Amino acid sequence: MPSLPASVPHPAAIELHRWRLDNFRELRRLRADLREAVAGSAHRTPGDLAERMAVVATELATNALRHGLPPTEVRLLRDHDRLIIDVADHDLAAAPELDEDRPLGAGGLGLQLTREFAVEVGWYISDQTKHVWAGFPS
Repeated sequence: MPSLPASVPHPAAIELHRWRLDNFRELRRLRADLREAVAGSAHRTPGDLAERMAVVATELATNALRHGLPPTEVRLLRDHDRLIIDVADHDLAAAPELDEDRPLGAGGLGLQLTREFAVEVGWYISDQTKHVWAGFPS
């Protein structure tokens, strides 16, 4: 299975919002809060940007909750004309992998959706956390 490219997203990006998730029940709040935050911070008319970003954030956070080590942290970042979703967990041992051969309906499509909806995707490891990120034009 291929891995995502290893890269740090826009080092000059500033944090707009941060959410800490400890369980799956908190995903609904994340989606609602993120839609509102994106609608308020997009430079252009957001169109379906907020919805696409909410789907990606939910998929990446679900992966972190399911496969990573708690807590899961989701950040919304801005760098000029980019909005970035950065999702972190504390499992430094496992790289995110794409399962491109999995049939529809069999689960595991979060990273594929992320690559489809975002203009750039990557991952990196910091001192204590593994991050998967996705960038969107704002």
